Amino acid sequence: MECRLVHNRMLSGVEVAERFAYYGIASNLISYLTGPLGLSTAVAASNVNAWSGIACLLPVLGAFVADAFLGRYRTIIIASLVYILGLALVTLSACLVPISTPSEHIARVVFSSPSSLLNLLFFFSLYLVAIGQSGHKPCVQAFGADQFDEKDPKERLERSSFFNWWYLSMCAGVSLAILVVVYIQEAVSWALGFGIPCVFMVVSLVLFVLGRRKYRYVRRRQEDVTNPFTRIGRALLAPSACNASDVEDATALVRLIPVWLTTLTYAIPYAQYMTFFTKQGVTMERTIVPGVKIPPASLQVLMGFLIVICVPIYDRVLVPVSRYITKDPCGITMLKRIGTGMVLSSLTMVVAAMVESKRLETAKAYGLIDQPETTVPMSIRWLLPQYLMLALAEVFTIVGMQEFFYSQVPTELRSIGLALYLSTLGVGSLLSSLLISVIGLATGGDGRNSWFNINLNRAHLDYFYWLLVAISALGFFTFLIISRSYIYRRVDGV
Repeated sequence: MECRLVHNRMLSGVEVAERFAYYGIASNLISYLTGPLGLSTAVAASNVNAWSGIACLLPVLGAFVADAFLGRYRTIIIASLVYILGLALVTLSACLVPISTPSEHIARVVFSSPSSLLNLLFFFSLYLVAIGQSGHKPCVQAFGADQFDEKDPKERLERSSFFNWWYLSMCAGVSLAILVVVYIQEAVSWALGFGIPCVFMVVSLVLFVLGRRKYRYVRRRQEDVTNPFTRIGRALLAPSACNASDVEDATALVRLIPVWLTTLTYAIPYAQYMTFFTKQGVTMERTIVPGVKIPPASLQVLMGFLIVICVPIYDRVLVPVSRYITKDPCGITMLKRIGTGMVLSSLTMVVAAMVESKRLETAKAYGLIDQPETTVPMSIRWLLPQYLMLALAEVFTIVGMQEFFYSQVPTELRSIGLALYLSTLGVGSLLSSLLISVIGLATGGDGRNSWFNINLNRAHLDYFYWLLVAISALGFFTFLIISRSYIYRRVDGV
């Protein structure tokens, strides 16, 4: 047991370093796109959502390669090398962008932008990072969960807690990235701010390789030496010619589809915190204490802090109490946990819409409607509730989705299971990007009536947030109907 704990701590360190690297790029990406690269707010937000969406969708491909061909260990090694190359090229592209002042950044949005070759290099590098993450993200977590013996009742219960503590470790890496890297990007240098994540990714790879001789490696079932996807596909197409176990595995995968579809309505609001939440903060008073002005993206660190606080409370207090009341080993079922987060996500958008309405009213009251460069006299603290509520929703929904999709797929496809939860976030980001593009065109592009006007004081993000409230509420009620009839797959004999 002690050996297993050491391995999982090492793998948690790998995850912390990788999340530091990813969020060192992602958390402040919209500021880089609207600043040094000179894109408009709507175009930048669409690009961030598109990249984030693809970065979360590609793990399905990475998990397929791992489960069908290479195995998790080798997939992680190869993906890490691609990841490091992408981060190195992102750093190089930032070194080549001319240094300019904030006022020159604003002028660049209107009049010019860096050369198309620089933009091409940056976006090529960015998507290389997404390809690297596609093999790393689903496999490392599945590899960590594989270190628990399903046949041992005690280890089986510990695995349930593993997902909580794994997410806590991940959020520690995210928080560290936002605290350190975002400040360096805003106050020192974008090139240095992108270079540090590259170094952390190298550390992640070194940590992973150090434990190679001690890991527990899951092997395929002896009776099935063929590709597990072939086995499942055969059961779907010709169930009468397959054994009961194969048919059950195939049926379990089909039952996941409606659950996956309804959780998309959680993922669309979730996509906003790295884009429009940040752009709202840019326009507001960011002085927390005299002489200290925080970068707008740094509020994201509060999400990580709240998750670090809430996960132990959930795991050590709420779960035992729920176990006593419900007699369920997990406390509350995984679907109930996911649904709770979906409700919180919808309420987050309500709060975000009300705060944005207040910001617009303040800008109008002070005659700042046509002065986008002037700070609106409204503290950035007004954004705290929406960040904190979204973090609380994460504790329930995202961790719940990780455990749900991991446990409800066949053992050989558990990398795919974790990739399914990531793909929910990915498709949600892409749908968010599509919504922004369609609404932007329908309401006038960057014109005066657009919901996403380049001048946020003339935009209507509040309308967009209210639309997301309606979408997420509809999604939750559909999820409620589906979850009531869902039959859990008893993969561990419980």
